[in-house]
Amino acid sequence: MTTTLPGLDLPALQRYFEAYVPETAGELSASLIQGGKSNLTYRLSDGVHDWVLRRPPLGPLTPTAHDMAREYRVVAALGSTDVPVAQAVSLCQDTEVIGVPFAVVSYVEGRSLRSGDDAAELTEQEAQDCSRALVDGLAALHNVEFTDVGLADFGRPAGYLGRQISRWRSQWDRVATRELPALQQLATILGMTLPEQAGETIVHGDYRLDNTIVDKQDWGRIAAIVDWEMATLGDPLADLGLLQVYWDPRSEPVLGVRHAPSANPGFLSVDGVAERYSAITGCDLENLAFYRALGYFKLAVIAEGIHQRYLAGDTVGEGFTAVGSAVPVLLDAGLEAIG
Repeated sequence: MTTTLPGLDLPALQRYFEAYVPETAGELSASLIQGGKSNLTYRLSDGVHDWVLRRPPLGPLTPTAHDMAREYRVVAALGSTDVPVAQAVSLCQDTEVIGVPFAVVSYVEGRSLRSGDDAAELTEQEAQDCSRALVDGLAALHNVEFTDVGLADFGRPAGYLGRQISRWRSQWDRVATRELPALQQLATILGMTLPEQAGETIVHGDYRLDNTIVDKQDWGRIAAIVDWEMATLGDPLADLGLLQVYWDPRSEPVLGVRHAPSANPGFLSVDGVAERYSAITGCDLENLAFYRALGYFKLAVIAEGIHQRYLAGDTVGEGFTAVGSAVPVLLDAGLEAIG
């Protein structure tokens, strides 16, 4: 733990915690958990209690992205369901405290598979159990009736797919560092091949292996799903398609570490992931190729945004040097998927 980190004003946080987090018992210290590819994530401690603080990345922010209130709201709402999440603690939208809004949740003990090196240490049975639990967690999320947990106005599920194409195409114009014709080509094909929406559920928006915390004693149980910054209401198969994209080793440069699912033969195959999801939910996967292509499109734009922040010097941590190289590869993969 340290007392100085980019993006945090610990003296200001100390005053905030003493005013709004009653269990605060001493001087705060902090350490960076994850830096700069999306929101910044820090572990805070007062020597007795531990929390996680999330804030937007450094540098200019794009419209509608990095919304702390949305992220906090969905975590708070899911606290009463079977979906494993951290306990919501405090939301601060007053930018006078540390310069940006931030959210605080409980620290969840557990393990995260952030790289292929981590994944390679599992037995094949542990890897299989972990990947099954990952799919089961996604199915549990999509099974939540969003109206029952106070999220009826959390998004506009109807027309979700068309808006996703428009949103990420517009986002590209904001973050692009170069011209890539494949981007417009893929956007056009996606717009021309929109399937009928598969359903209306809470959508995580960035569901992948390292956005979960696994139980310290059981690789087959997820202790918490994290990183809800892209959550909304929409089509559940968008989450499944993006999860399959992350299962593809071509996503490795975006994560900045050795690809985890390909590092252990025990993990479900990319088709196995879809088959287990379908078996649990009963969802028809006839149009899954569209959703995979949409996932490649989305991840390519996200990667370009990370690359832009890296070039501007607005990233914190390591693993950014190769992100830009993934963008054309992901766009080609999207065109290949949609055929």
